[in-house]
Amino acid sequence: MSKYLITIVGPTAIGKTSLSVVLAQHFNCDIISCDSRQFFKEMQIGTAVPTTEELASAQHHFIQNKSIFENYTVGDFEKKAIAKLDELFLINDYVLMVGGSGLYVDAVLKGFDDFPEIDASVRDEVNSNYEKSGIEYLQTELEKRDPNYFEVVAKENPQRMMRALEVCLGSGKPYSSFLNQKKTTRNFTPILIGLEAERSTIYYRINQRVDIMMSEGFLTEAEDLFPHKDLNALQTVGYRELFRYFGGEISLEFAIEEIKKNTRRFAKRQLTWFKRNEETKWFDYLTNRNEIISYLKQQILNSY
Repeated sequence: MSKYLITIVGPTAIGKTSLSVVLAQHFNCDIISCDSRQFFKEMQIGTAVPTTEELASAQHHFIQNKSIFENYTVGDFEKKAIAKLDELFLINDYVLMVGGSGLYVDAVLKGFDDFPEIDASVRDEVNSNYEKSGIEYLQTELEKRDPNYFEVVAKENPQRMMRALEVCLGSGKPYSSFLNQKKTTRNFTPILIGLEAERSTIYYRINQRVDIMMSEGFLTEAEDLFPHKDLNALQTVGYRELFRYFGGEISLEFAIEEIKKNTRRFAKRQLTWFKRNEETKWFDYLTNRNEIISYLKQQILNSY
């Protein structure tokens, strides 16, 4: 296949966006975002969407294209992304895909997994227990029934954990046993690269990013969204901690430290997820961009 989807993965705040712009300019191609937090137009500062300059430097897709009031699943994204890729590959041999949402990356590269139908009574039971016992119930039960998926799931996201727990209870099998089973044929050749750094560096960059977001008005953005805090799109790091502050549960200083801590945990889960794929070529985040471009060109030549 002479069409190539160059995919950049890695933990949050590592520099994926800036690299993607350089590569998109070199290969003269578009960028598809698969960051599930950046889909929503009401969530700009707290999701660190590309800057105005970065958006102007290359054509981006799936950035702030949905509303938090719309239901948008990974299955929906897969269909839209594949349709967009089919369109872009008609005019170009290359497309960039970038983002830190592992499930969404896998959906595009491998297809969306098939899960068994779950009886409504199981869903009702999980919902009822969650309402009574909170997110700790979901975390405890999922860790017990599927420790492999528990290691990589966003543990602050109740919807994601409820779905996994429903499958575990309804099927009698771990949720992870249904992942990556479907063999889907794609009309492109994927080339995966990852950015990494020492853990201390990643943590420093995360802390720095949170401070910058706060200085850019994240508090006001989150306050405007506080009335809608129960929406699924807002069950994410940053917004959840500030919602607790607005609710009088914690101080602002503590909320900011919690954002940093939970983002660091999120980055660790991202690396765990992405490191599973042995086809990914990893580069230090400071690697000269020309070295990365040379690697990509060599991979393309080798595929002929």
